[in-house]
Amino acid sequence: MASLLSSSSASPSPSHLKVLFTALAFVLSLLALLVFNKNKNKNTKKKKAALNLPPGPPGWPIVGNLFQVALSGKLFIHLARDLFKEYGPIFTLRMGARTLIVIGTAELAHEALIEKGQLFASRPAENPTRTIFSCDKFTVNSAVYGPEWRSLRRNMVSGMLSAARLREFRPLRSAAMDRFIDRLRAEAEASDGAIWVLSNARFAVFCILLAMTFGLHLDEDDIVRIDAAMKKVLMTLNPRIDDYLPFLGFLYYKQRRHALQVRKEQIETILPLIEKRKAILKDPTIDPSAAPFSYLDSLLDLKVEGRSAAAPSNEELVTLCSEFINGGTDTTATAIEWAIARLIEDPSRQARIHGEIIAECGDRPVDERDTEKMVYLQAFVKELLRKHPPTYFSLTHAAIQPAKLGGYDIPTNANLEIFLPTISEDPRFWSNPTGFNPDRFLTGGENADMTGVTGIRMIPFGAGRRICPGLGMGTTHITLLVARAVQAFEWRAHPSQTTLDFGDNVEFTVVMRRHLLAMVKPRK
Repeated sequence: MASLLSSSSASPSPSHLKVLFTALAFVLSLLALLVFNKNKNKNTKKKKAALNLPPGPPGWPIVGNLFQVALSGKLFIHLARDLFKEYGPIFTLRMGARTLIVIGTAELAHEALIEKGQLFASRPAENPTRTIFSCDKFTVNSAVYGPEWRSLRRNMVSGMLSAARLREFRPLRSAAMDRFIDRLRAEAEASDGAIWVLSNARFAVFCILLAMTFGLHLDEDDIVRIDAAMKKVLMTLNPRIDDYLPFLGFLYYKQRRHALQVRKEQIETILPLIEKRKAILKDPTIDPSAAPFSYLDSLLDLKVEGRSAAAPSNEELVTLCSEFINGGTDTTATAIEWAIARLIEDPSRQARIHGEIIAECGDRPVDERDTEKMVYLQAFVKELLRKHPPTYFSLTHAAIQPAKLGGYDIPTNANLEIFLPTISEDPRFWSNPTGFNPDRFLTGGENADMTGVTGIRMIPFGAGRRICPGLGMGTTHITLLVARAVQAFEWRAHPSQTTLDFGDNVEFTVVMRRHLLAMVKPRK
Protein backbone atom coordinates (compact mmCIF):
# COMPACT_ATOMS: atom_id res chain seq x y z
CA MET A 1 0.00 0.00 0.00
CA ALA A 2 2.53 2.45 -1.08
CA SER A 3 1.85 6.09 -0.51
CA LEU A 4 -0.31 7.76 -3.08
CA LEU A 5 0.10 11.24 -4.67
CA SER A 6 -2.52 13.40 -3.00
CA SER A 7 -4.84 15.48 -5.11
CA SER A 8 -3.57 18.57 -3.34
CA SER A 9 -0.10 18.22 -4.82
CA ALA A 10 -1.09 17.36 -8.39
CA SER A 11 -1.25 20.17 -10.94
CA PRO A 12 -4.55 20.92 -12.68
CA SER A 13 -5.01 18.82 -15.81
CA PRO A 14 -5.21 20.36 -19.32
CA SER A 15 -8.91 19.52 -19.46
CA HIS A 16 -9.46 22.19 -16.85
CA LEU A 17 -7.84 25.03 -18.81
CA LYS A 18 -11.13 26.25 -20.28
CA VAL A 19 -12.55 26.48 -16.79
CA LEU A 20 -9.38 28.20 -15.67
CA PHE A 21 -9.75 30.99 -18.18
CA THR A 22 -13.43 31.40 -17.34
CA ALA A 23 -12.43 31.53 -13.71
CA LEU A 24 -9.73 34.07 -14.51
CA ALA A 25 -12.30 36.53 -15.82
CA PHE A 26 -14.31 36.01 -12.69
CA VAL A 27 -11.27 36.38 -10.46
CA LEU A 28 -10.18 39.59 -12.14
CA SER A 29 -13.59 41.06 -11.52
CA LEU A 30 -13.06 40.40 -7.86
CA LEU A 31 -9.87 42.41 -7.76
CA ALA A 32 -11.92 45.57 -7.44
CA LEU A 33 -13.15 44.26 -4.12
CA LEU A 34 -9.60 44.29 -2.83
CA VAL A 35 -9.76 48.09 -2.69
CA PHE A 36 -12.63 47.89 -0.24
CA ASN A 37 -10.93 45.17 1.81
CA LYS A 38 -7.56 46.88 1.94
CA ASN A 39 -7.84 48.17 5.47
CA LYS A 40 -9.45 44.97 6.68
CA ASN A 41 -6.63 42.85 5.32
CA LYS A 42 -3.80 45.17 6.26
CA ASN A 43 -2.83 43.37 9.46
CA THR A 44 -3.16 39.96 7.80
CA LYS A 45 -0.83 40.99 4.98
CA LYS A 46 1.74 42.30 7.44
CA LYS A 47 1.61 39.01 9.29
CA LYS A 48 2.14 37.02 6.07
CA ALA A 49 4.95 39.31 5.00
CA ALA A 50 6.70 38.64 8.30
CA LEU A 51 6.87 34.93 7.49
CA ASN A 52 10.18 33.73 6.13
CA LEU A 53 8.77 31.30 3.58
CA PRO A 54 11.02 29.29 1.25
CA PRO A 55 11.71 31.02 -2.10
CA GLY A 56 9.48 30.44 -5.10
CA PRO A 57 8.15 32.01 -8.28
CA PRO A 58 6.18 35.24 -7.83
CA GLY A 59 2.45 34.76 -8.27
CA TRP A 60 -0.63 36.70 -9.23
CA PRO A 61 -3.16 38.20 -6.81
CA ILE A 62 -5.58 35.66 -5.35
CA VAL A 63 -4.61 32.78 -7.69
CA GLY A 64 -0.91 32.81 -6.81
CA ASN A 65 1.05 30.41 -9.03
CA LEU A 66 -2.00 28.38 -10.05
CA PHE A 67 -2.18 29.53 -13.67
CA GLN A 68 1.60 29.46 -14.09
CA VAL A 69 1.60 25.79 -13.13
CA ALA A 70 -1.43 24.98 -15.29
CA LEU A 71 -0.08 26.80 -18.33
CA SER A 72 3.48 25.46 -18.04
CA GLY A 73 2.63 22.62 -20.40
CA LYS A 74 4.31 20.16 -18.03
CA LEU A 75 3.15 17.58 -15.55
CA PHE A 76 3.83 18.77 -12.03
CA ILE A 77 6.24 15.86 -11.50
CA HIS A 78 8.37 17.35 -14.31
CA LEU A 79 7.87 21.00 -13.42
CA ALA A 80 9.06 20.29 -9.88
CA ARG A 81 12.50 19.32 -11.16
CA ASP A 82 12.80 22.65 -12.98
CA LEU A 83 11.77 24.57 -9.88
CA PHE A 84 14.34 22.75 -7.74
CA LYS A 85 17.04 23.82 -10.19
CA GLU A 86 15.90 27.44 -10.01
CA TYR A 87 15.02 27.85 -6.34
CA GLY A 88 16.97 25.15 -4.52
CA PRO A 89 15.97 22.10 -2.45
CA ILE A 90 12.92 23.75 -0.88
CA PHE A 91 10.49 26.11 -2.60
CA THR A 92 7.03 27.61 -2.15
CA LEU A 93 4.08 27.66 -4.52
CA ARG A 94 0.95 29.61 -3.73
CA MET A 95 -1.83 27.65 -5.38
CA GLY A 96 -4.88 29.80 -4.80
CA ALA A 97 -5.95 29.26 -1.20
CA ARG A 98 -3.27 26.62 -0.66
CA THR A 99 0.37 27.12 0.17
CA LEU A 100 2.62 24.30 -1.05
CA ILE A 101 6.06 23.81 0.46
CA VAL A 102 7.98 21.32 -1.72
CA ILE A 103 11.19 19.63 -0.55
CA GLY A 104 13.53 17.34 -2.43
CA THR A 105 16.60 16.36 -0.40
CA ALA A 106 17.35 13.61 2.10
CA GLU A 107 18.36 16.15 4.75
CA LEU A 108 15.09 18.09 4.57
CA ALA A 109 13.04 14.88 4.45
CA HIS A 110 14.90 13.61 7.52
CA GLU A 111 14.30 16.86 9.37
CA ALA A 112 10.59 16.83 8.55
CA LEU A 113 9.80 13.13 8.94
CA ILE A 114 12.26 11.94 11.57
CA GLU A 115 13.67 14.81 13.63
CA LYS A 116 10.37 16.73 13.66
CA GLY A 117 8.13 13.82 12.79
CA GLN A 118 5.43 14.59 15.32
CA LEU A 119 5.29 18.23 14.28
CA PHE A 120 4.74 17.37 10.58
CA ALA A 121 2.56 14.28 11.12
CA SER A 122 -0.82 15.75 10.23
CA ARG A 123 -2.75 16.29 6.98
CA PRO A 124 -3.99 19.60 5.54
CA ALA A 125 -7.65 20.57 5.23
CA GLU A 126 -9.50 19.32 2.15
CA ASN A 127 -12.32 20.42 -0.08
CA PRO A 128 -15.51 19.21 1.70
CA THR A 129 -16.64 17.50 -1.51
CA ARG A 130 -13.61 15.22 -1.23
CA THR A 131 -14.21 14.22 2.36
CA ILE A 132 -17.47 12.43 1.55
CA PHE A 133 -15.28 9.54 0.34
CA SER A 134 -13.22 9.52 3.54
CA CYS A 135 -16.16 10.03 5.93
CA ASP A 136 -14.70 13.37 6.98
CA LYS A 137 -11.09 12.07 7.02
CA PHE A 138 -11.87 8.85 8.89
CA THR A 139 -9.14 6.77 7.22
CA VAL A 140 -5.56 5.85 8.04
CA ASN A 141 -4.15 7.97 5.21
CA SER A 142 -6.33 11.06 5.56
CA ALA A 143 -6.90 11.37 9.31
CA VAL A 144 -5.37 14.33 11.10
CA TYR A 145 -2.68 13.43 13.60
CA GLY A 146 -4.27 12.42 16.87
CA PRO A 147 -6.02 9.61 18.76
CA GLU A 148 -8.43 8.76 15.94
CA TRP A 149 -5.58 8.25 13.49
CA ARG A 150 -3.60 6.21 16.05
CA SER A 151 -6.55 3.86 16.58
CA LEU A 152 -7.10 3.30 12.87
CA ARG A 153 -3.43 2.80 12.08
CA ARG A 154 -2.81 0.52 15.06
CA ASN A 155 -5.69 -1.68 13.98
CA MET A 156 -4.51 -1.88 10.38
CA VAL A 157 -0.94 -2.72 11.33
CA SER A 158 -1.53 -5.19 14.14
CA GLY A 159 -4.81 -6.58 12.86
CA MET A 160 -3.91 -7.01 9.21
CA LEU A 161 -0.40 -6.07 8.14
CA SER A 162 1.77 -7.72 10.77
CA ALA A 163 4.14 -10.44 9.57
CA ALA A 164 2.03 -13.07 11.31
CA ARG A 165 -1.20 -11.91 9.69
CA LEU A 166 0.39 -11.67 6.24
CA ARG A 167 1.58 -15.28 6.56
CA GLU A 168 -2.01 -16.38 7.15
CA PHE A 169 -2.91 -15.18 3.66
CA ARG A 170 -0.28 -17.25 1.81
CA PRO A 171 -2.86 -19.72 0.41
CA LEU A 172 -4.95 -16.81 -0.83
CA ARG A 173 -1.96 -15.20 -2.56
CA SER A 174 -0.97 -18.51 -4.10
CA ALA A 175 -4.46 -18.94 -5.58
CA ALA A 176 -4.39 -15.36 -6.90
CA MET A 177 -0.99 -15.98 -8.50
CA ASP A 178 -2.35 -19.09 -10.25
CA ARG A 179 -5.25 -17.03 -11.56
CA PHE A 180 -2.80 -14.34 -12.72
CA ILE A 181 -0.73 -16.83 -14.71
CA ASP A 182 -3.85 -18.43 -16.18
CA ARG A 183 -5.12 -15.01 -17.35
CA LEU A 184 -1.75 -14.20 -18.93
CA ARG A 185 -1.65 -17.54 -20.69
CA ALA A 186 -5.22 -17.15 -22.00
CA GLU A 187 -4.57 -13.62 -23.27
CA ALA A 188 -1.34 -14.71 -24.94
CA GLU A 189 -3.06 -17.62 -26.69
CA ALA A 190 -5.82 -15.33 -27.93
CA SER A 191 -3.45 -12.65 -29.26
CA ASP A 192 -0.43 -14.50 -30.65
CA GLY A 193 1.62 -14.03 -27.50
CA ALA A 194 0.83 -10.34 -26.81
CA ILE A 195 -0.05 -9.20 -23.29
CA TRP A 196 -1.04 -5.85 -21.81
CA VAL A 197 0.94 -5.93 -18.60
CA LEU A 198 -0.68 -3.26 -16.42
CA SER A 199 -4.29 -4.41 -16.70
CA ASN A 200 -3.40 -8.02 -15.87
CA ALA A 201 -1.18 -7.06 -12.94
CA ARG A 202 -3.88 -4.76 -11.62
CA PHE A 203 -6.50 -7.51 -11.75
CA ALA A 204 -4.22 -9.91 -9.86
CA VAL A 205 -3.49 -7.45 -7.06
CA PHE A 206 -7.13 -6.38 -6.84
CA CYS A 207 -8.17 -10.02 -6.37
CA ILE A 208 -5.71 -10.46 -3.52
CA LEU A 209 -6.73 -7.30 -1.68
CA LEU A 210 -10.43 -7.91 -2.20
CA ALA A 211 -10.12 -11.36 -0.65
CA MET A 212 -7.97 -10.07 2.21
CA THR A 213 -10.50 -7.33 2.93
CA PHE A 214 -13.68 -9.43 2.98
CA GLY A 215 -12.50 -13.04 3.22
CA LEU A 216 -14.89 -14.00 0.42
CA HIS A 217 -14.43 -16.09 -2.71
CA LEU A 218 -15.84 -14.05 -5.61
CA ASP A 219 -16.26 -14.98 -9.25
CA GLU A 220 -14.65 -12.92 -12.00
CA ASP A 221 -17.81 -11.06 -12.98
CA ASP A 222 -18.27 -9.80 -9.42
CA ILE A 223 -14.62 -8.79 -9.21
CA VAL A 224 -14.84 -6.80 -12.45
CA ARG A 225 -18.03 -5.06 -11.26
CA ILE A 226 -16.50 -4.09 -7.91
CA ASP A 227 -13.31 -2.94 -9.59
CA ALA A 228 -15.31 -0.65 -11.91
CA ALA A 229 -17.00 0.98 -8.91
CA MET A 230 -13.67 1.52 -7.17
CA LYS A 231 -12.16 3.07 -10.31
CA LYS A 232 -15.02 5.57 -10.42
CA VAL A 233 -14.08 6.70 -6.93
CA LEU A 234 -10.46 7.30 -7.95
CA MET A 235 -11.51 9.21 -11.06
CA THR A 236 -13.84 11.39 -9.01
CA LEU A 237 -10.95 12.34 -6.73
CA ASN A 238 -8.95 13.89 -9.59
CA PRO A 239 -7.97 17.49 -8.71
CA ARG A 240 -10.28 20.37 -9.59
CA ILE A 241 -9.86 24.13 -9.59
CA ASP A 242 -12.13 24.58 -6.58
CA ASP A 243 -9.63 22.54 -4.57
CA TYR A 244 -7.42 25.62 -4.89
CA LEU A 245 -10.03 28.39 -5.28
CA PRO A 246 -12.93 27.33 -3.05
CA PHE A 247 -15.05 30.36 -3.94
CA LEU A 248 -15.33 28.93 -7.47
CA GLY A 249 -17.12 25.87 -6.13
CA PHE A 250 -20.37 27.01 -7.72
CA LEU A 251 -18.85 26.19 -11.12
CA TYR A 252 -18.66 22.54 -10.08
CA TYR A 253 -22.20 21.85 -8.90
CA LYS A 254 -22.52 19.08 -11.52
CA GLN A 255 -19.28 17.50 -10.34
CA ARG A 256 -20.43 17.63 -6.72
CA ARG A 257 -23.70 15.98 -7.69
CA HIS A 258 -21.74 13.33 -9.62
CA ALA A 259 -19.50 12.75 -6.61
CA LEU A 260 -22.53 12.08 -4.42
CA GLN A 261 -23.82 9.59 -6.99
CA VAL A 262 -20.44 7.81 -7.16
CA ARG A 263 -20.37 7.64 -3.37
CA LYS A 264 -23.87 6.10 -3.41
CA GLU A 265 -22.72 3.50 -5.96
CA GLN A 266 -19.65 2.75 -3.87
CA ILE A 267 -21.75 2.10 -0.78
CA GLU A 268 -24.26 -0.01 -2.72
CA THR A 269 -21.40 -2.09 -4.16
CA ILE A 270 -19.40 -2.64 -0.97
CA LEU A 271 -22.12 -2.88 1.67
CA PRO A 272 -23.48 -6.26 0.43
CA LEU A 273 -19.98 -7.71 0.84
CA ILE A 274 -19.87 -6.39 4.40
CA GLU A 275 -23.29 -7.87 5.17
CA LYS A 276 -22.30 -11.22 3.65
CA ARG A 277 -19.16 -11.35 5.77
CA LYS A 278 -21.14 -10.50 8.90
CA ALA A 279 -23.53 -13.37 8.14
CA ILE A 280 -20.63 -15.80 7.66
CA LEU A 281 -19.10 -14.80 10.97
CA LYS A 282 -22.39 -15.69 12.64
CA ASP A 283 -22.77 -18.95 10.70
CA PRO A 284 -19.61 -20.24 8.93
CA THR A 285 -21.61 -22.96 7.15
CA ILE A 286 -23.09 -20.28 4.85
CA ASP A 287 -19.86 -20.29 2.85
CA PRO A 288 -17.26 -22.89 3.86
CA SER A 289 -14.83 -21.43 1.29
CA ALA A 290 -14.67 -18.10 3.14
CA ALA A 291 -11.34 -17.18 4.71
CA PRO A 292 -11.09 -17.59 8.51
CA PHE A 293 -10.08 -13.92 8.90
CA SER A 294 -10.37 -10.66 6.99
CA TYR A 295 -9.55 -6.97 7.45
CA LEU A 296 -13.25 -6.27 7.86
CA ASP A 297 -13.35 -8.57 10.91
CA SER A 298 -10.92 -6.28 12.71
CA LEU A 299 -13.11 -3.24 12.00
CA LEU A 300 -16.50 -4.50 13.10
CA ASP A 301 -15.91 -3.96 16.82
CA LEU A 302 -13.13 -1.38 16.55
CA LYS A 303 -12.96 1.05 19.46
CA VAL A 304 -11.63 4.41 18.33
CA GLU A 305 -10.03 6.77 20.84
CA GLY A 306 -11.82 10.04 21.29
CA ARG A 307 -15.11 8.86 19.74
CA SER A 308 -18.33 8.15 21.53
CA ALA A 309 -19.56 5.84 18.75
CA ALA A 310 -19.31 2.20 19.80
CA ALA A 311 -18.04 1.00 16.41
CA PRO A 312 -17.63 2.31 12.85
CA SER A 313 -20.86 2.89 10.96
CA ASN A 314 -21.65 1.04 7.74
CA GLU A 315 -20.53 4.04 5.67
CA GLU A 316 -17.28 4.19 7.65
CA LEU A 317 -16.73 0.48 7.09
CA VAL A 318 -17.19 1.02 3.35
CA THR A 319 -14.62 3.81 3.49
CA LEU A 320 -12.02 1.87 5.49
CA CYS A 321 -12.38 -1.26 3.33
CA SER A 322 -12.09 0.83 0.16
CA GLU A 323 -8.96 2.51 1.49
CA PHE A 324 -7.28 -0.86 2.06
CA ILE A 325 -8.10 -2.06 -1.46
CA ASN A 326 -7.39 1.15 -3.39
CA GLY A 327 -4.23 1.91 -1.44
CA GLY A 328 -2.44 -1.19 -2.64
CA THR A 329 -3.89 -1.96 -6.08
CA ASP A 330 -2.62 0.63 -8.56
CA THR A 331 0.65 1.22 -6.73
CA THR A 332 1.62 -2.45 -6.93
CA ALA A 333 0.33 -2.93 -10.48
CA THR A 334 2.30 0.10 -11.65
CA ALA A 335 5.47 -1.37 -10.18
CA ILE A 336 4.90 -4.61 -12.10
CA GLU A 337 4.59 -2.80 -15.43
CA TRP A 338 7.90 -0.99 -14.82
CA ALA A 339 9.47 -4.27 -13.65
CA ILE A 340 8.53 -6.20 -16.80
CA ALA A 341 9.83 -3.33 -18.94
CA ARG A 342 13.19 -3.48 -17.14
CA LEU A 343 13.33 -7.26 -17.61
CA ILE A 344 12.68 -6.87 -21.33
CA GLU A 345 15.25 -4.07 -21.55
CA ASP A 346 18.01 -6.42 -20.36
CA PRO A 347 17.30 -10.16 -20.83
CA SER A 348 20.20 -11.03 -18.53
CA ARG A 349 18.07 -9.79 -15.61
CA GLN A 350 15.38 -12.31 -16.54
CA ALA A 351 17.98 -15.04 -16.85
CA ARG A 352 19.43 -14.35 -13.39
CA ILE A 353 16.00 -14.30 -11.72
CA HIS A 354 14.93 -17.46 -13.56
CA GLY A 355 18.18 -19.13 -12.54
CA GLU A 356 17.48 -18.35 -8.87
CA ILE A 357 13.96 -19.76 -9.22
CA ILE A 358 15.20 -23.01 -10.78
CA ALA A 359 17.86 -23.40 -8.10
CA GLU A 360 15.41 -22.80 -5.27
CA CYS A 361 12.17 -24.34 -6.55
CA GLY A 362 12.83 -26.56 -9.53
CA ASP A 363 9.46 -27.08 -11.25
CA ARG A 364 7.41 -26.22 -8.16
CA PRO A 365 5.54 -22.87 -8.30
CA VAL A 366 7.58 -20.25 -6.49
CA ASP A 367 6.07 -18.80 -3.32
CA GLU A 368 7.02 -15.92 -1.07
CA ARG A 369 9.12 -18.07 1.25
CA ASP A 370 11.26 -18.93 -1.77
CA THR A 371 11.62 -15.31 -2.88
CA GLU A 372 13.05 -14.35 0.50
CA LYS A 373 16.12 -16.46 -0.37
CA MET A 374 16.62 -15.06 -3.90
CA VAL A 375 19.31 -12.44 -3.55
CA TYR A 376 19.25 -11.00 -7.06
CA LEU A 377 15.42 -10.87 -7.16
CA GLN A 378 15.41 -8.91 -3.91
CA ALA A 379 18.01 -6.51 -5.29
CA PHE A 380 15.97 -6.11 -8.49
CA VAL A 381 12.86 -5.10 -6.53
CA LYS A 382 14.83 -2.64 -4.41
CA GLU A 383 16.23 -1.00 -7.52
CA LEU A 384 12.75 -1.00 -9.06
CA LEU A 385 11.36 0.96 -6.11
CA ARG A 386 14.35 3.31 -6.06
CA LYS A 387 14.08 4.20 -9.74
CA HIS A 388 10.33 3.84 -10.20
CA PRO A 389 8.46 4.64 -6.98
CA PRO A 390 4.73 4.24 -7.69
CA THR A 391 4.19 7.91 -6.83
CA TYR A 392 6.75 10.73 -6.98
CA PHE A 393 5.25 12.55 -4.01
CA SER A 394 4.59 10.96 -0.67
CA LEU A 395 1.19 11.71 0.80
CA THR A 396 0.90 15.36 1.77
CA HIS A 397 2.02 16.29 5.29
CA ALA A 398 1.01 19.32 7.31
CA ALA A 399 2.39 20.97 10.45
CA ILE A 400 0.21 20.79 13.54
CA GLN A 401 1.50 24.26 14.55
CA PRO A 402 3.77 26.93 13.02
CA ALA A 403 7.13 25.28 12.42
CA LYS A 404 10.61 25.68 10.96
CA LEU A 405 12.07 23.54 8.19
CA GLY A 406 15.44 24.16 6.60
CA GLY A 407 15.51 27.49 8.43
CA TYR A 408 12.25 28.66 6.82
CA ASP A 409 8.81 29.23 8.34
CA ILE A 410 6.16 26.61 7.59
CA PRO A 411 2.61 27.82 8.33
CA THR A 412 0.09 25.54 10.01
CA ASN A 413 -1.98 23.61 7.46
CA ALA A 414 0.38 24.39 4.55
CA ASN A 415 0.88 21.41 2.24
CA LEU A 416 4.31 19.86 2.79
CA GLU A 417 5.11 17.89 -0.35
CA ILE A 418 8.09 15.51 -0.44
CA PHE A 419 9.47 14.83 -3.93
CA LEU A 420 10.98 11.36 -3.98
CA PRO A 421 13.04 11.10 -7.22
CA THR A 422 15.54 13.83 -6.30
CA ILE A 423 16.22 11.88 -3.09
CA SER A 424 16.56 8.43 -4.66
CA GLU A 425 18.63 9.84 -7.55
CA ASP A 426 20.94 12.00 -5.45
CA PRO A 427 24.50 11.50 -6.81
CA ARG A 428 25.90 12.04 -3.32
CA PHE A 429 24.41 8.70 -2.27
CA TRP A 430 24.08 6.70 -5.48
CA SER A 431 26.53 5.81 -8.24
CA ASN A 432 25.06 6.35 -11.72
CA PRO A 433 21.81 7.43 -10.02
CA THR A 434 19.68 7.68 -13.17
CA GLY A 435 20.68 4.22 -14.39
CA PHE A 436 18.91 0.98 -13.50
CA ASN A 437 21.36 -1.37 -11.82
CA PRO A 438 20.20 -3.98 -9.27
CA ASP A 439 23.82 -5.01 -8.70
CA ARG A 440 24.40 -1.80 -6.75
CA PHE A 441 22.76 -3.56 -3.79
CA LEU A 442 24.90 -6.68 -4.16
CA THR A 443 28.40 -5.37 -4.73
CA GLY A 444 28.28 -1.60 -4.37
CA GLY A 445 27.44 -1.49 -0.70
CA GLU A 446 24.76 1.12 -1.34
CA ASN A 447 22.06 1.61 1.28
CA ALA A 448 18.64 0.09 0.51
CA ASP A 449 16.79 0.87 3.75
CA MET A 450 13.33 1.93 2.56
CA THR A 451 12.08 2.93 6.01
CA GLY A 452 14.43 5.85 6.66
CA VAL A 453 15.42 4.36 10.03
CA THR A 454 19.13 4.16 9.23
CA GLY A 455 19.11 7.28 7.09
CA ILE A 456 17.01 8.56 4.24
CA ARG A 457 18.26 7.53 0.79
CA MET A 458 15.10 6.14 -0.82
CA ILE A 459 11.64 6.30 0.74
CA PRO A 460 9.08 5.01 -1.79
CA PHE A 461 6.68 4.34 1.10
CA GLY A 462 7.40 7.54 3.00
CA ALA A 463 9.09 7.54 6.40
CA GLY A 464 8.53 8.39 10.02
CA ARG A 465 5.23 8.32 11.85
CA ARG A 466 3.14 8.24 8.68
CA ILE A 467 5.17 5.77 6.70
CA CYS A 468 2.87 3.61 4.60
CA PRO A 469 1.76 0.70 6.81
CA GLY A 470 1.58 -1.55 3.75
CA LEU A 471 5.32 -1.51 3.04
CA GLY A 472 5.80 -5.20 3.86
CA MET A 473 2.69 -6.32 2.00
CA GLY A 474 3.51 -4.20 -1.04
CA THR A 475 7.05 -5.50 -1.44
CA THR A 476 5.83 -9.07 -0.91
CA HIS A 477 3.25 -8.75 -3.67
CA ILE A 478 5.66 -7.08 -6.10
CA THR A 479 8.38 -9.67 -5.52
CA LEU A 480 6.01 -12.62 -5.85
CA LEU A 481 4.32 -11.28 -9.00
CA VAL A 482 7.68 -10.72 -10.69
CA ALA A 483 8.90 -14.18 -9.72
CA ARG A 484 5.77 -15.97 -10.93
CA ALA A 485 5.76 -14.01 -14.20
CA VAL A 486 9.40 -14.91 -14.91
CA GLN A 487 8.91 -18.53 -13.89
CA ALA A 488 5.97 -18.99 -16.26
CA PHE A 489 7.12 -16.95 -19.27
CA GLU A 490 10.03 -15.57 -21.17
CA TRP A 491 9.31 -11.88 -21.75
CA ARG A 492 10.39 -9.89 -24.78
CA ALA A 493 9.49 -6.72 -26.67
CA HIS A 494 6.40 -6.54 -28.81
CA PRO A 495 7.08 -5.62 -32.48
CA SER A 496 5.14 -2.38 -31.97
CA GLN A 497 7.35 -1.42 -29.01
CA THR A 498 10.82 -2.54 -29.98
CA THR A 499 12.22 0.63 -28.40
CA LEU A 500 10.87 0.87 -24.88
CA ASP A 501 9.73 4.29 -23.74
CA PHE A 502 10.73 4.86 -20.12
CA GLY A 503 9.08 8.26 -20.03
CA ASP A 504 6.47 8.70 -17.30
CA ASN A 505 2.93 9.94 -16.97
CA VAL A 506 0.48 10.41 -14.10
CA GLU A 507 -2.62 8.23 -13.97
CA PHE A 508 -3.30 8.23 -10.25
CA THR A 509 0.12 6.58 -9.93
CA VAL A 510 3.18 7.28 -12.09
CA VAL A 511 2.88 4.92 -15.05
CA MET A 512 4.82 4.34 -18.23
CA ARG A 513 4.10 7.07 -20.78
CA ARG A 514 3.26 4.35 -23.27
CA HIS A 515 1.59 1.38 -21.60
CA LEU A 516 3.59 -1.79 -22.02
CA LEU A 517 2.45 -4.35 -24.57
CA ALA A 518 4.79 -7.33 -24.23
CA MET A 519 5.32 -10.67 -25.95
CA VAL A 520 5.54 -13.85 -23.89
CA LYS A 521 6.69 -17.37 -24.58
CA PRO A 522 5.61 -20.05 -22.09
CA ARG A 523 8.59 -21.75 -20.47
CA LYS A 524 6.80 -25.08 -20.18
